[in-house]
Amino acid sequence: MLLALIAVLALPAAAGPAQAGLFGHAKPKAAASPDADKALAEIQRALDEERYLDAGRLLDQALLAGVKDTRLTVMAGEIELARGRNADALAAFQEVLASPAARPRALQGEGIALSLLGRSDEALAALKDAVAADPSQWRAWNALGGEYDARRDWTDAEAAYDHAISDSESAAIVLNNRGFSRLLQNRLPEATDDFVAALKKKPDLAAARTNLRLAMALKGEYERATQGGASDDAAALLNNAGFAAMMRGDYEKAEDLFNQAIAAKGQYYERASDNLAMAKSLAARQKPAP
Repeated sequence: MLLALIAVLALPAAAGPAQAGLFGHAKPKAAASPDADKALAEIQRALDEERYLDAGRLLDQALLAGVKDTRLTVMAGEIELARGRNADALAAFQEVLASPAARPRALQGEGIALSLLGRSDEALAALKDAVAADPSQWRAWNALGGEYDARRDWTDAEAAYDHAISDSESAAIVLNNRGFSRLLQNRLPEATDDFVAALKKKPDLAAARTNLRLAMALKGEYERATQGGASDDAAALLNNAGFAAMMRGDYEKAEDLFNQAIAAKGQYYERASDNLAMAKSLAARQKPAP
């Protein structure tokens, strides 16, 4: 239930759909043209800065200009990942796995796409191959951490996140994901530290802010967990805090928070209503029989 509550991204979500163009259609050859390095550098800069519209436009321009390099296909796959088109991304990565220049990064992309598609066993194998081919690929290590979390393999998950943090210079998304892994293990002080560090690196990282509030609620700090600015969804905050209270066995407080969430929503709130029914059921089981 906790995993279903908070969605953690292996890659940042795109601000909008990338410009329609030649993604997945061009089949560049392995040999690089004189303009390939320049084009690749410009597209990479746009990807690093999460300017996915610009990345798509630059990729289209490079292909139309006749730039031929298998690494362009990998970047096309990464843009598709950012657009949420995971199946198209997977096809792009698998198209160039035979290219020595593209293989390590294509394996990384393949593993991430497979993970997002729910093909966990295949994802684990691809991600292991990716870090074996190039141990500096922090996104592959980050995704490996998530796969190990799903298997409750906490030792390997911690090691994978440590690699990702080191190789990414403590990227905010990796700090958040390691924090979530620690939260799943009930290592609340360490999880809180990771979420705070992630927000220092990227103050607008919504997943880290939500996870930090969840960690507070799991420690019984319900008031802190539900306080927020004008942009926060009060109903969602109250529901999440109620869920944390229910996990702690604090059913009376959970019921109170779920009722507050329903009232704050001002309309039917299915998730909070379902959680309220669950809290009442668990509380009833806890009472001794007469």
